[in-house]
Amino acid sequence: MRDDDLAFIDSMQRDLRNVRWAEPAELRARARRRSRRAVAAAAVAVLALTSGAAFVVSGHAAPPAPAPVAAIPSATPWSATDVPAEVLLQPVDLRPAGITPWSDAGLEEEIRLDQMLEFCRQDQGLRTEWVKSRYSRSTTLLRQRPGTTDPSEWQAVALQDVYRLAAQDGERLFDGLPALLAPCRAWRSAGPVEWKGKRIQAEVVHSWQTVDSGFAGDESVLVRHTVGQGRRLDTGASLGAASPPSDQAVVRVGDLVTVLRTGPGGDEVALRDLARVAAERLCVAANPGC
Repeated sequence: MRDDDLAFIDSMQRDLRNVRWAEPAELRARARRRSRRAVAAAAVAVLALTSGAAFVVSGHAAPPAPAPVAAIPSATPWSATDVPAEVLLQPVDLRPAGITPWSDAGLEEEIRLDQMLEFCRQDQGLRTEWVKSRYSRSTTLLRQRPGTTDPSEWQAVALQDVYRLAAQDGERLFDGLPALLAPCRAWRSAGPVEWKGKRIQAEVVHSWQTVDSGFAGDESVLVRHTVGQGRRLDTGASLGAASPPSDQAVVRVGDLVTVLRTGPGGDEVALRDLARVAAERLCVAANPGC
C-alpha cells in the first residue's frame, strides 16, 4: 500500500472511530489492494531440492473466488476501534534484536493463513473465506545480513498480521478452522516444471493440519504446512527431497487475532515463544483486556 493510501485510511478511522458506520465500496477496494508478502504463492508451489536449487510446479487454473458472505448482524450493539501499532511485535522481541522496516493497515480483510491453502480450496471449487475482520495491521521484522546494506537482501525473521473482529466472530473463529483445513489434508498439485534443462510434468502433495493448541492467549493453534517430495508424472521418479515443513501460529486475545510465522530457519519452539510474546502485546488493546 502506498503511504498516501495508508494516511487516507488512518484519517478516516480517526474521524469515524466512535460512529457506527458501513464502509463504502471505495474503502473496501483500497483495503483489498494491500500488497501481500506471498501473493505469488497462490499461483505456484516452490519446493527446495537437495542441491539447494528449486523447481516450480504451476498450479491448475482456479475458478474465481466466490463473493464473500455478508456479515450476520450482531444481536447486541458493538463498536470496534482500529488496530494500534503498539500491539505488533517489536524488534526487542527478537533474539538478537531485528528491525521493523514497515507496517501496513487495512479494513474489512479476511483472516488469511496461507495463500497456497486458499489455492487448494479454489482448486476444489470451495470457498476460501474464514472470518472477515473489521480492522487489521501487519508487520514484517527483518534482520540485516552481515556485510549487506541493501534492504532487499535482509532476512525476514517474523511476519505478523493482527485483526480486530466483531465479538461474535472472535468466539466462533477457531470452531471453523477444522472445516477450513480438512479438504487440504492431501492436496495434489500438478503441472509443468523445469528440471535439469527439460520441461516435464510433475506433481507434489501439500498437507495442512493443526499440530498443537492452547499454548498462548485465550485460544491458539499451530498450523503446519508440509510439501511432499516432487514426482515425475511420466516415470514416477522422485525429484529431489521434500521441503521442510512451515508452521503458523494463530492466537486470539479478546477480539484481537494474530497470524504469525517465522522466516527461513525458524523452528517450532521459536514460533511458540514468539506467539506468547505476541499474545502479551495484544492484551493492551484487546476487548476484553487481559
